[in-house]
Formats: sequence, C-alpha cells, structure tokens
Amino acid sequence: MTVGITVAQAVPRKMCVFDLLGANGPFFSQMKDYKTAALAWGAELELKPYTSERVAAEDFKAGLCDAVSFTGIRARQFNSFTGSLDAIGAIPTYDHLKSVITSISGEKAAGLMFSDPYEVVAIFPAGAGYMFVNDRTIDTVGELAGKRIAILDSDPAQVEMVNFIGGSPVGTSLANMYSKFNNGSVDVTYGPAIVYEAMELYKGLEPNGGIINFSLVQLTLQILIRKADFPEGYGQKSREFALSQFDSRVELVNKYASTIPAKMWISIPETDTIGYLEVFRQSRIRLRDKGIYNGKMLKLMRMLRCKKDPQQSECTAADKE
Repeated sequence: MTVGITVAQAVPRKMCVFDLLGANGPFFSQMKDYKTAALAWGAELELKPYTSERVAAEDFKAGLCDAVSFTGIRARQFNSFTGSLDAIGAIPTYDHLKSVITSISGEKAAGLMFSDPYEVVAIFPAGAGYMFVNDRTIDTVGELAGKRIAILDSDPAQVEMVNFIGGSPVGTSLANMYSKFNNGSVDVTYGPAIVYEAMELYKGLEPNGGIINFSLVQLTLQILIRKADFPEGYGQKSREFALSQFDSRVELVNKYASTIPAKMWISIPETDTIGYLEVFRQSRIRLRDKGIYNGKMLKLMRMLRCKKDPQQSECTAADKE
C-alpha cells in the first residue's frame, strides 16, 4: 500500500542514460535499479538510452531530459569537483575511490554537489581504466612516444597528457575509439575491463598486443539532475543510495576483469609504475593550473592517498597538489 501511494505521488521525469550498447548494455541495466529506488524519493523516471555520450549531454543541457547518467569525464563540464574524480593516476584502487566517494556523499559536502542549476546526485564505480596496446613491448612511459594514442575529443586533459609523453593524439569519441583500435588506426586505447568483450577488443589485441595491468584512472558513472525539477532532499537520498551500491558495483566490475584471459595482461615492474605516477602527478598539477582539474578535489584525493600510504614521495613534495 505504501509503495502504491509513493508511486501515485511521484513526479514523472525523463532521464537520458548513456551506454555504448544502448538499452541492452550493463550501465542501462543498472539504471533500472536506480529507477526503482528513485520512486521512494518522489520521482518516477522514464529512462531513455543513448549510445552517444555527447548527444546525451546536449539533450540534458537543452532540457529534453531532467536527469542524465554518463561518465565522470563528461560530467566535468557540469561540475568540475566531481568531474575531477577521473583525473589521471589520482585514485590507485577501488578502496581509495570508496574513501573519496564516502567523504563527499555526506550532507556536509552537499554544497559541492551543486553547480547551479545542476546537482550531482550519484557517483558509481565504472571500473579501473587500463591501457590496451597492440604491441606488448609498450610497457613504459618512454615507449609511448610516437605511438598513435586514442583520446576523447571532449577531454582536454587527455590531449595534454598524450602531448606531454610525446605520443601522437588521435581524436575520437567513445562511439568510435574502440573500432579505431580494432582496425589498426591507433596503437593504444584505454577503458575499463568491460570493453574487452563488449567492444571486441581482442580483435585489436591479436596477435602481439595486451592490456597493461596498471590503473590509469578510476572511471565513474555520475547522475546529474536539474535540481529545481526534483523533490526537496532527492539529491542527498540518491547519493546515499549510490554509496550503498558501491561494493556490489565493484564486484560486477571485477567479474568483467576476471573473464579476460590471463595471457592478455602485461605486468610492469614497480620501478616503472613509480615513473608513471610522477608523470601523472605533474600532468594533474599542470591541468589544475589550466583550470581543467578542480584543485579542491585534487587536494582531497592527495590527502587520502597519503593517509593510506604516507611513505609516497608526493606526500612531502614541495609542489603538492
């Protein structure tokens, strides 16, 4: 009976949902669970699938959707604070990511979730981002020099990063970056483990390629709403729900990673990971100074990294984030 009353009182709202595989994809499927939960907070969501993240964002801006679900990288144009969660090399593990999301999902951080007229109402883990390379000998930063590297046109941070390491950036969208890898137009692409099977990346990896077993970024899925169009208190309830789903979402992500054949993974020496981390740190600082990454979020992530591992050289560096 209570559910019936809640449904009757819920306001109908449209939600654009980005998923490369459309209505049959895993992200769209997860949003069905979110839709069910949202009824209790006073909103009855109509989900509309988008295979183009750019179009989903444009339709949301234009008011064709009241809410939208897409990657944190795309969310940066609406909220630079949560949009900097996906800063390269900033979050080493899912444990770090959970700590960050926990710290910003409480009521005290609610102000940081709002960037008039938009509010970030959910942050979900979408999986660690790995480099997929067509040549297994590419396993250090130096060996990326001169390689054709797929980058998202929508993310200036990626252009900066590839230029810094001496790579040759090839502009793509999420819709075609993996097909470009499979047809040999680029030597390197990146993404979460789920794309190995979903986007058939094994085609581009054969015969000599592999996946570098080192997390470049912790990718996130974020839900944004036009705050004025939703019931009072919706955002906080939604963020708390998203946090409660964190562990089950990571389990799903790990399940995708476990299906990748062991022979595809490329291990890199610890000495090389130190090199990667310093390159990424310097890139984040430059991108912060250019106004692309949010300094407050970078500082929070650095503090959490140093809390978990105070021996890291960055914790005493003069140019701390």
